Amino acid sequence: MSIDNREKYDIYRNTYPEFIYRGYSYHFSEDGLEIAYEFQIPGLIKFHPRWVISTAYVKNRAALEMDEKLDELVFSLGMVELISYWKATCSPKVKICSRRLCSAQTEWWKKLYYNGLGEFFYTNGIVPGNDFMDIECEPDAPASIRFQPASSFPESILPRVLVPVGGGKDSAVTLELLRGKADRVCYVINPRKATIDTEAAADTENIGIAAKRYIDRDLILLNTKGFLNGHTPFSAIVAFSSVITAYISGIEYIALSNESSANESTVPGSYVNHQYSKSYEFENDFREYEREYIKSGVEYFSFLRPLTELQIAWLFSRYKKYHGVFRSCNVGSKKDIWCGECSKCLFVYLILSPFLSDSELKEIFGRNLLEDESLLGTFDKLTGILPEKPFECVGSRDEVCAAIDAVTDNMKNTGRELPALLEHYSKVLKNRSSQEKLSDYAAKFDSTNSLNAYFEKIIRDAVNSMKKEVETNA
Repeated sequence: MSIDNREKYDIYRNTYPEFIYRGYSYHFSEDGLEIAYEFQIPGLIKFHPRWVISTAYVKNRAALEMDEKLDELVFSLGMVELISYWKATCSPKVKICSRRLCSAQTEWWKKLYYNGLGEFFYTNGIVPGNDFMDIECEPDAPASIRFQPASSFPESILPRVLVPVGGGKDSAVTLELLRGKADRVCYVINPRKATIDTEAAADTENIGIAAKRYIDRDLILLNTKGFLNGHTPFSAIVAFSSVITAYISGIEYIALSNESSANESTVPGSYVNHQYSKSYEFENDFREYEREYIKSGVEYFSFLRPLTELQIAWLFSRYKKYHGVFRSCNVGSKKDIWCGECSKCLFVYLILSPFLSDSELKEIFGRNLLEDESLLGTFDKLTGILPEKPFECVGSRDEVCAAIDAVTDNMKNTGRELPALLEHYSKVLKNRSSQEKLSDYAAKFDSTNSLNAYFEKIIRDAVNSMKKEVETNA
């Protein structure tokens, strides 16, 4: 008789009550900064995930190998890395052998695990209690050092900024808005064609930095055997690994490309958010943790936080050189294609549709996705016809609807027949009220962000350019 994942959760927790973070090591080699971790589920398996981070800008390797802040950063990256392995059994105790954390630190990590695994728990039918995890440190392990603030980074004419690049539209917009205003360095984890081509199109002032993350294949083996699996907060991995990269490379700023729309929950009325580690809540928590317990001097923030997905699409539509190379589809990422069947493909199509012609959209996606009635269920989730959003990095329902309204009005005004999905939308949501229009989004600026005055001005200038575009076309 088969058992569901909720029953597995209880069984595995009883069978494997402990998950151990045994330790880590790192050294500099010809390939870069090599990091190795050891995790163990006693009675089941040991894991040995690895990282290799390029050291193109590292000047003093010997000093860094003795650097206690780097040591703390490497340990902390391991604390995020272990999430992927812990979730196989959800052991109620996590034992840390290599560090003694204070109570505030353990609570910080538990919050990240709880919220970052919100989708994992939800999709597996698990309702975690307050006792879902206890973090226990060995009493004789060294305590985290109370570091002094970092000394200033070398002065430069323009701020030096590390830009994580995922191959989608958002990081392309960051790279273009920073052109001529920052000394840009791209950061890519496990490079693929879209990230390589995006970096080439950006034509940055410096060579990029690549990191390779190696997942232990034994975890994949456990997944094939039916152990618990699901979404983990990958952007938290980006956060800690990018600070390591910036710190050893002498780069003062890290400019993420997470937008205000990432704050919206995936399941209405709940804490479950597919994009939790892209949210401002996590960003702010991370900045506070880094400043309190590490003090690297690296400034981590999301450059696009004041903007919505709709505004980012608006700006991206101007940067034609990226249109043939960007890829946001996770399903087709290994083949460097848009699969044309997933929620991410449909969302990006919808959000770009007010700004690009039908022929331009077809050139990107290969066909008109709005004619595909098999996407109706996904469409209803994106627009709010169904309450639960897709578990993907997609924008808010309001801005999706604003994009659709703009396209629908344009097609009706020019006498064109509505495609199947827009015809469905116009019937189901025809009496919708208090909906913001596309033009209303031009002036939006979310003041809940971490930008300093210099970077804020760049974003405000971009917003003003959209406002002027609306005024010109009025």
